[in-house]
Amino acid sequence: MNKWVLLIIILINQFTIEAQISDFKNINFENADKIAYAYKGSDLSNLPQLAYNLTNNQTSDVEKFRAIYTWVSTNIEYDYKSFKKNASKRNEFKNDSLEQSKWNKSFSKQVFKKLVKEKKTLCTGYAYLVKELANLSNINCEIIDGYGRSENLETSELKFPNHSWNAVQLNNKWYLCDATWSSGIYNMNNYTFEFKYNDGYFLTDPELFAKDHFPHESVWSLLNEKTIFSDFLKAPILYGNAYIYGVFPIEPSIMHLEIEKNKEAKFILKDLKNIDINTIFLQIDSGNNNQFIKPKVERLKNGSIEIKYTFSKLGLYDIHVKINNYPICTYVIKVKKELK
Repeated sequence: MNKWVLLIIILINQFTIEAQISDFKNINFENADKIAYAYKGSDLSNLPQLAYNLTNNQTSDVEKFRAIYTWVSTNIEYDYKSFKKNASKRNEFKNDSLEQSKWNKSFSKQVFKKLVKEKKTLCTGYAYLVKELANLSNINCEIIDGYGRSENLETSELKFPNHSWNAVQLNNKWYLCDATWSSGIYNMNNYTFEFKYNDGYFLTDPELFAKDHFPHESVWSLLNEKTIFSDFLKAPILYGNAYIYGVFPIEPSIMHLEIEKNKEAKFILKDLKNIDINTIFLQIDSGNNNQFIKPKVERLKNGSIEIKYTFSKLGLYDIHVKINNYPICTYVIKVKKELK
């Protein structure tokens, strides 16, 4: 292990307790965001100048980083076509490490060129740009490679790292963020990217970030306890709306469940923003049959939300927990015969 990596590990272990956005609850990011929007459309031919423009009038490192992060997330378009092309090639060369290495090098050049010329890129491009702009502003920032789980990805496809994000050091603590997933969504119906800024991925609580991010180097989870990859793959599907509403699944911790007919299923959600529990519904899908159900919902003493629903018919169901008709998480439940 080289000295730099060892130093990073020591710093991470020393300064990561509760490293999250709430550390900066007294800071108003309005000015940082205003500056970012003022330079909307700036080209990428001169990164030092762009970094200066975004950070020169900010008073703290976190505000400087916020301006950088907001700019990247609201100006760079996700390139889904390149993503599919890369996935296809990596699968084609999965048993040929030499050809895969050649492809990775040539593809990286393509990604960088498209980022600069068209402001379109993949997660690696977002992470690279955030890192470069931060470093040019004298802010420590690293690219973190690992696995990302989304609603459009089967866990069986996660055979090698598929995602990149950033860790940034602010006030001697390391924080996590994902500009790719903050930027918006790719609409699969009309094959276009839609900018829709999601602030939930900015300096996220590592415990929540770990629900859909798994770093290749475990130290970058910023968690005291080591996370287990098999547990990560078994967890319920999480949607970006969970970060918007601040609502995350806690129990059950696995996506695929079994329950007896006429028995009550129970789900526990962590609620960070004290949402109106009357906005919570379940969408229950079974084949071509889709139902929207108002389940029993109760707020517990610790502030979390408990959802209960009884399944009266046998079958296999996709259970989507929704707030205001926006999906938060998905479970799959097999309802079996009652035991006698």
